[in-house]
Amino acid sequence: MSYVCLILVFTLIVPRLFQVPWWGGKNSLMLRNFSFLLAVLMCLFAQGRAVAEPFQWASPFGDHMILQRDMPIRVWGWGTPGEKVTVKLADAETITKDPQASATVAADGSWSVALEPMPYSKSFYDLVATSGKQKLIAKSVLLGEVWICSGQSNMQMGYQGIPEIKKLADQLTGAPVRCLQITQDVSFEEQDRCTAKWIVGPGNSAVATTFAYDMYESLKVPIAVIETSWGSSSLEGWMPRSMAKDLPHFQAALKQLDTEEHDRVASLIAKQAGGTRWTRDENIYLRTRPNILYNAMLHPLEPLSVRGMVWYQGEANSKSIESMQQYGDTLSAWTTLLRERFQNEDFMMLAVMLPRFGRMAASSPTKDVESPTAHGWAWMRQSQAKLLQLPNTGLANTIDLGHLTNIHPTDKRPIGKRLSMIAVNFLEPGRVDPSGPQLKKLEIDGATAVVSLSHARGLKTTDGNDPKGFWICGKDRQWKRAVAKIDGETVRLTSKEVPAPVAVRYAFASFPQVNLINDWDLPAVPFRTDDYAP
Repeated sequence: MSYVCLILVFTLIVPRLFQVPWWGGKNSLMLRNFSFLLAVLMCLFAQGRAVAEPFQWASPFGDHMILQRDMPIRVWGWGTPGEKVTVKLADAETITKDPQASATVAADGSWSVALEPMPYSKSFYDLVATSGKQKLIAKSVLLGEVWICSGQSNMQMGYQGIPEIKKLADQLTGAPVRCLQITQDVSFEEQDRCTAKWIVGPGNSAVATTFAYDMYESLKVPIAVIETSWGSSSLEGWMPRSMAKDLPHFQAALKQLDTEEHDRVASLIAKQAGGTRWTRDENIYLRTRPNILYNAMLHPLEPLSVRGMVWYQGEANSKSIESMQQYGDTLSAWTTLLRERFQNEDFMMLAVMLPRFGRMAASSPTKDVESPTAHGWAWMRQSQAKLLQLPNTGLANTIDLGHLTNIHPTDKRPIGKRLSMIAVNFLEPGRVDPSGPQLKKLEIDGATAVVSLSHARGLKTTDGNDPKGFWICGKDRQWKRAVAKIDGETVRLTSKEVPAPVAVRYAFASFPQVNLINDWDLPAVPFRTDDYAP
Protein backbone atom coordinates (compact mmCIF):
# COMPACT_ATOMS: atom_id res chain seq x y z
CA MET A 1 0.00 0.00 0.00
CA SER A 2 2.86 2.43 0.77
CA TYR A 3 4.29 1.92 -2.71
CA VAL A 4 0.87 2.77 -4.29
CA CYS A 5 0.70 5.97 -2.26
CA LEU A 6 4.22 6.93 -3.32
CA ILE A 7 3.32 6.48 -6.98
CA LEU A 8 0.17 8.59 -6.61
CA VAL A 9 2.01 11.36 -4.78
CA PHE A 10 4.72 11.59 -7.41
CA THR A 11 2.22 11.43 -10.27
CA LEU A 12 0.03 14.20 -8.78
CA ILE A 13 2.53 16.50 -7.08
CA VAL A 14 5.56 16.56 -9.37
CA PRO A 15 3.72 18.17 -12.33
CA ARG A 16 2.46 20.92 -10.03
CA LEU A 17 6.02 21.66 -8.87
CA PHE A 18 6.86 22.54 -12.46
CA GLN A 19 3.61 24.54 -12.78
CA VAL A 20 2.33 22.24 -15.44
CA PRO A 21 -1.41 21.40 -15.48
CA TRP A 22 -2.01 17.92 -14.18
CA TRP A 23 -4.21 17.11 -17.20
CA GLY A 24 -4.05 18.27 -20.74
CA GLY A 25 -1.26 19.13 -23.11
CA LYS A 26 1.80 17.31 -24.37
CA ASN A 27 4.06 18.61 -21.60
CA SER A 28 1.63 17.48 -18.95
CA LEU A 29 1.49 13.96 -20.34
CA MET A 30 5.28 13.67 -20.60
CA LEU A 31 5.82 14.92 -17.04
CA ARG A 32 3.12 12.65 -15.65
CA ASN A 33 4.73 9.65 -17.37
CA PHE A 34 8.15 10.68 -16.10
CA SER A 35 6.79 11.07 -12.55
CA PHE A 36 5.11 7.69 -12.69
CA LEU A 37 8.28 6.00 -13.95
CA LEU A 38 10.39 7.73 -11.30
CA ALA A 39 8.02 6.61 -8.54
CA VAL A 40 8.08 3.00 -9.76
CA LEU A 41 11.89 2.98 -9.90
CA MET A 42 12.07 4.36 -6.37
CA CYS A 43 9.71 1.64 -5.17
CA LEU A 44 11.77 -1.05 -6.83
CA PHE A 45 14.95 0.40 -5.34
CA ALA A 46 13.39 0.54 -1.88
CA GLN A 47 12.18 -3.02 -2.24
CA GLY A 48 15.65 -4.16 -3.32
CA ARG A 49 17.22 -2.45 -0.31
CA ALA A 50 14.70 -4.10 2.01
CA VAL A 51 15.42 -7.59 0.68
CA ALA A 52 19.18 -7.39 1.17
CA GLU A 53 19.59 -11.17 1.11
CA PRO A 54 17.47 -14.21 0.35
CA PHE A 55 16.58 -16.06 3.53
CA GLN A 56 19.41 -18.57 3.99
CA TRP A 57 21.70 -20.38 6.40
CA ALA A 58 25.35 -19.61 6.83
CA SER A 59 27.74 -22.06 5.15
CA PRO A 60 28.21 -24.54 8.04
CA PHE A 61 24.51 -25.47 8.21
CA GLY A 62 22.76 -28.13 6.17
CA ASP A 63 21.31 -31.62 6.01
CA HIS A 64 23.18 -34.36 7.93
CA MET A 65 25.08 -31.86 10.07
CA ILE A 66 26.18 -32.43 13.66
CA LEU A 67 25.82 -29.64 16.22
CA GLN A 68 28.19 -29.36 19.17
CA ARG A 69 26.73 -30.87 22.33
CA ASP A 70 26.79 -29.16 25.73
CA MET A 71 27.50 -25.69 24.32
CA PRO A 72 25.31 -22.80 23.18
CA ILE A 73 24.23 -23.69 19.64
CA ARG A 74 25.02 -20.65 17.52
CA VAL A 75 23.08 -20.44 14.26
CA TRP A 76 23.22 -17.57 11.77
CA GLY A 77 22.42 -16.55 8.24
CA TRP A 78 20.85 -13.79 6.13
CA GLY A 79 17.40 -12.47 5.42
CA THR A 80 15.21 -9.38 5.04
CA PRO A 81 16.18 -6.49 7.35
CA GLY A 82 13.64 -5.96 10.09
CA GLU A 83 12.07 -9.42 9.77
CA LYS A 84 11.85 -11.74 12.76
CA VAL A 85 13.70 -15.06 12.53
CA THR A 86 12.93 -18.01 14.78
CA VAL A 87 15.17 -21.07 14.94
CA LYS A 88 14.30 -24.31 16.67
CA LEU A 89 15.16 -27.99 16.84
CA ALA A 90 12.11 -29.98 15.84
CA ASP A 91 11.14 -33.30 17.42
CA ALA A 92 13.37 -32.72 20.43
CA GLU A 93 11.38 -34.85 22.86
CA THR A 94 14.37 -35.45 25.09
CA ILE A 95 14.38 -31.98 26.66
CA THR A 96 11.86 -30.31 28.92
CA LYS A 97 11.35 -27.04 27.06
CA ASP A 98 11.14 -25.96 23.46
CA PRO A 99 14.70 -25.43 22.13
CA GLN A 100 14.23 -22.28 20.13
CA ALA A 101 15.46 -18.70 19.89
CA SER A 102 14.49 -15.63 17.90
CA ALA A 103 16.21 -12.55 16.50
CA THR A 104 15.52 -9.63 14.18
CA VAL A 105 17.42 -9.41 10.92
CA ALA A 106 19.89 -6.52 11.12
CA ALA A 107 20.14 -3.68 8.63
CA ASP A 108 22.98 -5.46 6.80
CA GLY A 109 20.77 -8.52 6.27
CA SER A 110 22.44 -10.76 8.87
CA TRP A 111 20.82 -12.61 11.74
CA SER A 112 22.08 -14.88 14.48
CA VAL A 113 20.66 -16.77 17.43
CA ALA A 114 21.96 -19.10 20.12
CA LEU A 115 19.96 -22.11 21.26
CA GLU A 116 20.55 -23.37 24.78
CA PRO A 117 23.09 -26.21 25.19
CA MET A 118 21.81 -29.73 24.66
CA PRO A 119 23.30 -33.19 25.34
CA TYR A 120 24.32 -35.55 22.57
CA SER A 121 21.50 -37.18 20.63
CA LYS A 122 20.74 -40.71 19.53
CA SER A 123 17.84 -39.65 17.30
CA PHE A 124 17.67 -37.17 14.42
CA TYR A 125 16.31 -33.64 14.64
CA ASP A 126 15.36 -31.05 12.07
CA LEU A 127 16.95 -27.64 12.50
CA VAL A 128 14.24 -25.22 11.38
CA ALA A 129 14.44 -21.48 10.77
CA THR A 130 11.39 -19.39 9.84
CA SER A 131 11.04 -15.78 8.75
CA GLY A 132 7.55 -14.68 7.78
CA LYS A 133 6.34 -17.23 5.23
CA GLN A 134 9.88 -18.42 4.48
CA LYS A 135 11.33 -21.55 6.05
CA LEU A 136 14.70 -23.30 6.09
CA ILE A 137 15.07 -26.91 7.18
CA ALA A 138 18.29 -28.82 7.81
CA LYS A 139 17.30 -32.46 8.07
CA SER A 140 18.86 -35.45 9.86
CA VAL A 141 20.67 -33.30 12.42
CA LEU A 142 22.51 -34.84 15.40
CA LEU A 143 24.27 -33.46 18.47
CA GLY A 144 27.73 -34.66 19.38
CA GLU A 145 31.40 -33.69 19.10
CA VAL A 146 32.46 -31.24 16.36
CA TRP A 147 36.14 -30.74 15.51
CA ILE A 148 37.85 -28.65 12.83
CA CYS A 149 40.67 -30.58 11.12
CA SER A 150 43.07 -28.20 9.41
CA GLY A 151 46.64 -27.80 8.26
CA GLN A 152 48.69 -28.61 5.19
CA SER A 153 49.29 -31.71 3.07
CA ASN A 154 49.65 -34.28 5.85
CA MET A 155 46.20 -33.30 7.10
CA GLN A 156 44.77 -33.14 3.59
CA MET A 157 46.33 -36.50 2.64
CA GLY A 158 43.67 -39.12 1.86
CA TYR A 159 43.44 -42.70 3.06
CA GLN A 160 42.75 -44.54 -0.19
CA GLY A 161 46.39 -45.63 -0.32
CA ILE A 162 46.41 -46.66 3.35
CA PRO A 163 44.51 -49.98 3.66
CA GLU A 164 44.48 -49.86 7.46
CA ILE A 165 42.60 -46.55 7.54
CA LYS A 166 40.39 -47.40 4.57
CA LYS A 167 39.22 -50.39 6.59
CA LEU A 168 38.37 -48.09 9.51
CA ALA A 169 36.39 -45.82 7.18
CA ASP A 170 34.42 -48.81 5.92
CA GLN A 171 33.69 -49.83 9.50
CA LEU A 172 32.11 -46.42 10.11
CA THR A 173 29.36 -47.17 7.61
CA GLY A 174 26.10 -46.58 9.44
CA ALA A 175 27.82 -44.91 12.40
CA PRO A 176 26.83 -41.32 13.36
CA VAL A 177 30.00 -39.84 11.88
CA ARG A 178 29.82 -36.88 9.49
CA CYS A 179 32.19 -34.57 7.64
CA LEU A 180 31.82 -30.97 6.52
CA GLN A 181 34.10 -30.51 3.52
CA ILE A 182 35.29 -26.96 2.77
CA THR A 183 36.27 -26.22 -0.83
CA GLN A 184 39.80 -24.86 -1.24
CA ASP A 185 39.72 -21.17 -2.07
CA VAL A 186 41.48 -17.86 -1.40
CA SER A 187 40.38 -14.27 -0.88
CA PHE A 188 41.92 -10.89 -0.09
CA GLU A 189 39.01 -10.08 2.23
CA GLU A 190 37.38 -11.99 5.07
CA GLN A 191 34.44 -13.87 3.56
CA ASP A 192 31.11 -14.54 5.23
CA ARG A 193 30.46 -17.57 3.02
CA CYS A 194 32.36 -20.52 1.64
CA THR A 195 31.50 -23.56 -0.43
CA ALA A 196 30.78 -26.30 2.09
CA LYS A 197 29.00 -29.64 2.01
CA TRP A 198 28.02 -32.10 4.73
CA ILE A 199 28.52 -35.75 3.84
CA VAL A 200 27.56 -38.92 5.68
CA GLY A 201 30.83 -40.56 6.66
CA PRO A 202 34.29 -39.52 7.82
CA GLY A 203 35.45 -37.56 4.75
CA ASN A 204 38.74 -37.84 2.86
CA SER A 205 41.55 -37.00 5.28
CA ALA A 206 43.46 -39.98 6.70
CA VAL A 207 44.22 -38.23 10.00
CA ALA A 208 40.69 -36.84 10.38
CA THR A 209 39.20 -40.25 9.59
CA THR A 210 41.19 -42.19 12.16
CA PHE A 211 40.60 -39.40 14.70
CA ALA A 212 36.83 -39.62 14.06
CA TYR A 213 36.93 -43.41 14.31
CA ASP A 214 38.73 -43.47 17.64
CA MET A 215 36.63 -40.63 19.07
CA TYR A 216 33.47 -42.54 18.22
CA GLU A 217 34.83 -45.82 19.57
CA SER A 218 35.79 -44.09 22.83
CA LEU A 219 32.79 -41.82 23.41
CA LYS A 220 29.95 -43.48 21.49
CA VAL A 221 28.49 -40.10 20.56
CA PRO A 222 28.04 -38.56 17.09
CA ILE A 223 31.32 -37.22 15.72
CA ALA A 224 31.82 -34.51 13.09
CA VAL A 225 35.07 -33.46 11.46
CA ILE A 226 35.33 -30.27 9.42
CA GLU A 227 37.98 -30.72 6.75
CA THR A 228 39.54 -27.38 5.79
CA SER A 229 43.17 -27.87 4.79
CA TRP A 230 45.53 -27.23 1.90
CA GLY A 231 48.92 -28.69 1.06
CA SER A 232 52.03 -26.50 1.33
CA SER A 233 50.20 -23.86 3.35
CA SER A 234 52.02 -22.05 6.14
CA LEU A 235 50.58 -21.18 9.52
CA GLU A 236 50.48 -17.55 8.35
CA GLY A 237 48.16 -18.53 5.50
CA TRP A 238 45.50 -19.40 8.09
CA MET A 239 45.89 -16.22 10.13
CA PRO A 240 43.78 -13.02 10.02
CA ARG A 241 45.39 -9.68 9.30
CA SER A 242 44.63 -8.46 12.81
CA MET A 243 47.54 -10.55 14.10
CA ALA A 244 50.12 -8.53 12.13
CA LYS A 245 50.41 -5.79 14.73
CA ASP A 246 52.06 -8.18 17.19
CA LEU A 247 54.04 -10.30 14.72
CA PRO A 248 56.61 -8.41 12.62
CA HIS A 249 57.34 -11.38 10.36
CA PHE A 250 53.63 -11.67 9.50
CA GLN A 251 53.40 -7.93 8.94
CA ALA A 252 56.31 -8.15 6.48
CA ALA A 253 54.68 -11.05 4.63
CA LEU A 254 51.41 -9.12 4.30
CA LYS A 255 53.24 -6.06 3.01
CA GLN A 256 54.81 -8.17 0.29
CA LEU A 257 51.39 -9.65 -0.55
CA ASP A 258 49.82 -6.19 -0.79
CA THR A 259 52.54 -4.77 -3.02
CA GLU A 260 54.73 -7.13 -5.05
CA GLU A 261 52.28 -10.04 -5.16
CA HIS A 262 48.89 -8.32 -5.21
CA ASP A 263 48.34 -8.13 -8.94
CA ARG A 264 49.29 -11.73 -9.59
CA VAL A 265 47.05 -13.02 -6.80
CA ALA A 266 44.18 -10.83 -8.01
CA SER A 267 44.53 -12.08 -11.58
CA LEU A 268 44.50 -15.71 -10.42
CA ILE A 269 41.40 -15.13 -8.29
CA ALA A 270 39.71 -13.58 -11.33
CA LYS A 271 40.85 -16.49 -13.49
CA GLN A 272 39.19 -19.04 -11.23
CA ALA A 273 36.06 -16.90 -10.94
CA GLY A 274 35.92 -16.85 -14.75
CA GLY A 275 35.76 -20.62 -14.85
CA THR A 276 39.40 -21.43 -15.68
CA ARG A 277 41.15 -23.74 -13.28
CA TRP A 278 44.52 -22.83 -11.83
CA THR A 279 47.56 -24.68 -13.07
CA ARG A 280 49.55 -26.71 -10.54
CA ASP A 281 52.15 -23.95 -10.20
CA GLU A 282 49.45 -21.31 -9.77
CA ASN A 283 47.73 -23.44 -7.14
CA ILE A 284 50.95 -23.86 -5.17
CA TYR A 285 51.69 -20.14 -5.43
CA LEU A 286 48.29 -19.14 -4.04
CA ARG A 287 48.14 -21.61 -1.17
CA THR A 288 51.53 -20.45 0.11
CA ARG A 289 50.53 -16.77 0.46
CA PRO A 290 49.71 -15.33 3.91
CA ASN A 291 46.18 -14.68 5.20
CA ILE A 292 44.18 -15.49 2.08
CA LEU A 293 43.33 -19.08 3.10
CA TYR A 294 41.99 -17.90 6.44
CA ASN A 295 39.74 -15.38 4.72
CA ALA A 296 38.13 -17.97 2.44
CA MET A 297 38.30 -21.26 4.34
CA LEU A 298 38.22 -20.55 8.08
CA HIS A 299 36.58 -17.19 8.71
CA PRO A 300 33.22 -18.33 7.21
CA LEU A 301 33.01 -20.96 9.96
CA GLU A 302 33.19 -18.43 12.78
CA PRO A 303 31.58 -18.49 15.33
CA LEU A 304 30.31 -22.06 14.90
CA SER A 305 30.09 -23.97 18.16
CA VAL A 306 32.88 -26.54 18.04
CA ARG A 307 34.95 -28.40 20.61
CA GLY A 308 38.21 -27.35 19.02
CA MET A 309 40.73 -27.99 16.27
CA VAL A 310 43.10 -30.74 15.22
CA TRP A 311 46.07 -29.00 13.59
CA TYR A 312 48.65 -30.86 11.50
CA GLN A 313 51.02 -28.31 10.02
CA GLY A 314 54.56 -27.03 10.41
CA GLU A 315 56.51 -28.42 7.49
CA ALA A 316 56.14 -25.17 5.53
CA ASN A 317 57.47 -23.21 8.51
CA SER A 318 60.59 -25.37 8.94
CA LYS A 319 62.89 -23.90 6.31
CA SER A 320 65.21 -22.17 8.78
CA ILE A 321 66.15 -22.26 12.45
CA GLU A 322 64.66 -18.77 12.86
CA SER A 323 61.26 -19.74 11.45
CA MET A 324 61.17 -22.94 13.50
CA GLN A 325 62.03 -21.19 16.75
CA GLN A 326 59.47 -18.46 16.08
CA TYR A 327 56.67 -20.90 15.22
CA GLY A 328 55.59 -21.79 18.74
CA ASP A 329 54.87 -18.21 19.72
CA THR A 330 52.82 -17.67 16.56
CA LEU A 331 50.88 -20.91 17.07
CA SER A 332 50.03 -19.91 20.64
CA ALA A 333 48.93 -16.42 19.61
CA TRP A 334 46.78 -17.88 16.83
CA THR A 335 45.15 -20.33 19.25
CA THR A 336 44.25 -17.47 21.58
CA LEU A 337 42.73 -15.54 18.69
CA LEU A 338 40.70 -18.53 17.49
CA ARG A 339 39.22 -18.82 20.97
CA GLU A 340 38.00 -15.25 20.61
CA ARG A 341 36.71 -15.70 17.06
CA PHE A 342 34.84 -18.90 17.91
CA GLN A 343 33.59 -17.36 21.16
CA ASN A 344 34.86 -20.28 23.21
CA GLU A 345 37.56 -19.74 25.83
CA ASP A 346 37.82 -23.53 26.24
CA PHE A 347 38.40 -24.10 22.51
CA MET A 348 40.81 -27.04 22.39
CA MET A 349 43.86 -26.98 20.15
CA LEU A 350 45.40 -30.37 19.48
CA ALA A 351 48.51 -30.14 17.31
CA VAL A 352 50.44 -32.96 15.67
CA MET A 353 54.17 -33.02 16.41
CA LEU A 354 56.16 -33.23 13.21
CA PRO A 355 57.39 -36.83 12.85
CA ARG A 356 60.86 -37.99 11.90
CA PHE A 357 62.22 -36.72 8.59
CA GLY A 358 65.72 -36.34 7.21
CA ARG A 359 65.51 -32.76 5.93
CA MET A 360 67.65 -30.09 7.59
CA ALA A 361 68.06 -26.34 7.32
CA ALA A 362 70.89 -25.00 5.15
CA SER A 363 72.62 -23.73 8.30
CA SER A 364 72.99 -27.21 9.83
CA PRO A 365 76.57 -27.97 10.98
CA THR A 366 76.04 -31.67 10.23
CA LYS A 367 74.04 -33.86 7.88
CA ASP A 368 73.83 -36.72 10.39
CA VAL A 369 70.08 -37.31 10.80
CA GLU A 370 70.57 -38.76 14.29
CA SER A 371 72.78 -35.98 15.60
CA PRO A 372 71.35 -33.70 18.32
CA THR A 373 73.32 -30.79 16.86
CA ALA A 374 71.64 -30.83 13.44
CA HIS A 375 69.39 -27.92 12.42
CA GLY A 376 66.43 -30.14 11.68
CA TRP A 377 62.87 -30.75 12.80
CA ALA A 378 63.92 -31.32 16.41
CA TRP A 379 63.86 -27.54 16.79
CA MET A 380 60.38 -27.34 15.29
CA ARG A 381 59.11 -30.03 17.66
CA GLN A 382 60.49 -28.09 20.61
CA SER A 383 58.83 -24.93 19.29
CA GLN A 384 55.49 -26.70 18.79
CA ALA A 385 55.61 -27.73 22.45
CA LYS A 386 55.28 -24.06 23.49
CA LEU A 387 51.60 -24.49 22.71
CA LEU A 388 51.27 -26.61 25.85
CA GLN A 389 51.77 -23.51 28.01
CA LEU A 390 48.15 -22.67 27.18
CA PRO A 391 45.30 -24.57 28.86
CA ASN A 392 43.22 -27.05 26.85
CA THR A 393 46.00 -27.81 24.40
CA GLY A 394 47.73 -31.02 23.39
CA LEU A 395 50.57 -32.21 21.19
CA ALA A 396 50.39 -35.70 19.71
CA ASN A 397 53.85 -37.28 19.94
CA THR A 398 54.98 -38.79 16.61
CA ILE A 399 58.70 -39.26 17.29
CA ASP A 400 58.47 -42.97 16.45
CA LEU A 401 56.76 -42.29 13.11
CA GLY A 402 57.76 -40.75 9.80
CA HIS A 403 59.99 -41.58 6.85
CA LEU A 404 63.58 -40.57 6.18
CA THR A 405 62.94 -39.11 2.72
CA ASN A 406 59.15 -38.99 2.28
CA ILE A 407 57.57 -35.87 3.75
CA HIS A 408 54.15 -37.56 3.40
CA PRO A 409 54.50 -40.77 5.44
CA THR A 410 51.61 -43.21 5.43
CA ASP A 411 51.76 -44.17 9.13
CA LYS A 412 48.80 -41.94 9.99
CA ARG A 413 46.86 -44.50 12.05
CA PRO A 414 48.71 -43.89 15.35
CA ILE A 415 48.32 -40.11 14.93
CA GLY A 416 44.53 -40.20 15.00
CA LYS A 417 44.60 -42.61 17.92
CA ARG A 418 46.92 -40.42 19.99
CA LEU A 419 44.94 -37.28 19.19
CA SER A 420 41.74 -38.97 20.30
CA MET A 421 43.36 -40.06 23.56
CA ILE A 422 44.27 -36.44 24.31
CA ALA A 423 40.75 -35.28 23.49
CA VAL A 424 39.09 -38.01 25.55
CA ASN A 425 41.32 -37.21 28.52
CA PHE A 426 40.13 -33.58 28.38
CA LEU A 427 36.48 -34.62 28.14
CA GLU A 428 36.65 -37.47 30.66
CA PRO A 429 39.72 -36.78 32.85
CA GLY A 430 41.55 -39.81 34.11
CA ARG A 431 39.99 -42.27 31.71
CA VAL A 432 43.21 -42.61 29.70
CA ASP A 433 46.78 -41.39 30.03
CA PRO A 434 47.46 -39.77 26.65
CA SER A 435 51.17 -39.13 27.17
CA GLY A 436 54.27 -41.19 26.72
CA PRO A 437 57.11 -40.92 29.26
CA GLN A 438 58.12 -37.29 29.86
CA LEU A 439 61.15 -35.71 31.47
CA LYS A 440 60.52 -35.00 35.17
CA LYS A 441 64.03 -34.16 36.36
CA LEU A 442 67.71 -34.76 35.69
CA GLU A 443 70.19 -35.67 38.42
CA ILE A 444 73.92 -36.19 38.05
CA ASP A 445 75.37 -39.12 40.02
CA GLY A 446 79.12 -38.97 39.38
CA ALA A 447 79.63 -40.14 35.79
CA THR A 448 75.97 -41.10 35.45
CA ALA A 449 73.12 -38.89 34.31
CA VAL A 450 69.86 -40.09 35.89
CA VAL A 451 66.72 -39.12 34.01
CA SER A 452 63.49 -39.40 36.02
CA LEU A 453 60.32 -39.69 33.94
CA SER A 454 56.64 -39.09 34.51
CA HIS A 455 53.93 -41.12 32.73
CA ALA A 456 56.46 -43.94 32.98
CA ARG A 457 54.46 -46.81 34.45
CA GLY A 458 55.63 -50.03 32.84
CA LEU A 459 58.66 -48.32 31.30
CA LYS A 460 60.10 -50.60 28.61
CA THR A 461 61.39 -50.74 25.05
CA THR A 462 59.61 -51.95 21.96
CA ASP A 463 62.33 -54.45 21.06
CA GLY A 464 63.54 -55.56 24.49
CA ASN A 465 66.91 -53.86 23.98
CA ASP A 466 68.35 -50.94 25.91
CA PRO A 467 66.79 -47.52 25.21
CA LYS A 468 68.01 -45.66 22.16
CA GLY A 469 68.14 -41.99 21.27
CA PHE A 470 69.92 -40.62 24.38
CA TRP A 471 72.91 -38.27 24.09
CA ILE A 472 74.91 -36.61 26.87
CA CYS A 473 77.57 -33.92 27.01
CA GLY A 474 79.99 -32.37 29.46
CA LYS A 475 80.92 -28.73 29.90
CA ASP A 476 82.64 -28.84 26.50
CA ARG A 477 79.19 -29.27 24.87
CA GLN A 478 80.42 -32.16 22.77
CA TRP A 479 77.45 -34.49 22.43
CA LYS A 480 78.08 -38.24 22.63
CA ARG A 481 75.77 -41.23 22.39
CA ALA A 482 74.87 -42.57 25.82
CA VAL A 483 74.55 -46.12 27.03
CA ALA A 484 71.06 -46.19 28.56
CA LYS A 485 69.66 -48.58 31.17
CA ILE A 486 66.09 -48.64 32.51
CA ASP A 487 65.85 -48.52 36.31
CA GLY A 488 62.20 -48.48 37.39
CA GLU A 489 60.81 -45.19 36.11
CA THR A 490 64.25 -43.72 35.48
CA VAL A 491 66.88 -44.14 32.78
CA ARG A 492 70.57 -44.14 33.76
CA LEU A 493 72.96 -42.75 31.14
CA THR A 494 76.73 -43.14 30.82
CA SER A 495 79.43 -42.64 28.22
CA LYS A 496 83.14 -43.39 28.38
CA GLU A 497 83.68 -40.18 26.44
CA VAL A 498 81.78 -38.04 28.98
CA PRO A 499 83.17 -38.60 32.49
CA ALA A 500 81.28 -35.64 33.93
CA PRO A 501 77.92 -35.20 32.17
CA VAL A 502 75.99 -31.95 32.54
CA ALA A 503 73.15 -32.20 30.00
CA VAL A 504 70.98 -34.73 28.17
CA ARG A 505 69.12 -34.72 24.88
CA TYR A 506 66.62 -37.43 24.02
CA ALA A 507 65.32 -38.02 20.47
CA PHE A 508 66.40 -34.47 19.71
CA ALA A 509 67.31 -35.11 16.08
CA SER A 510 65.83 -35.05 12.61
CA PHE A 511 65.43 -38.82 12.46
CA PRO A 512 66.30 -40.36 15.84
CA GLN A 513 66.22 -44.09 16.54
CA VAL A 514 63.81 -44.59 19.44
CA ASN A 515 62.27 -47.54 21.28
CA LEU A 516 61.30 -46.27 24.77
CA ILE A 517 57.58 -46.58 25.66
CA ASN A 518 55.25 -46.94 28.66
CA ASP A 519 52.51 -49.45 29.39
CA TRP A 520 50.12 -47.55 27.08
CA ASP A 521 52.67 -48.26 24.30
CA LEU A 522 53.15 -44.53 23.85
CA PRO A 523 56.64 -43.30 22.90
CA ALA A 524 58.74 -41.16 25.21
CA VAL A 525 58.52 -37.45 24.49
CA PRO A 526 61.65 -35.78 23.01
CA PHE A 527 63.44 -33.38 25.34
CA ARG A 528 66.66 -31.54 26.05
CA THR A 529 67.87 -30.36 29.45
CA ASP A 530 70.24 -27.69 28.14
CA ASP A 531 69.48 -24.18 26.89
CA TYR A 532 72.30 -24.01 24.36
CA ALA A 533 71.59 -22.02 21.23
CA PRO A 534 71.43 -24.00 17.97
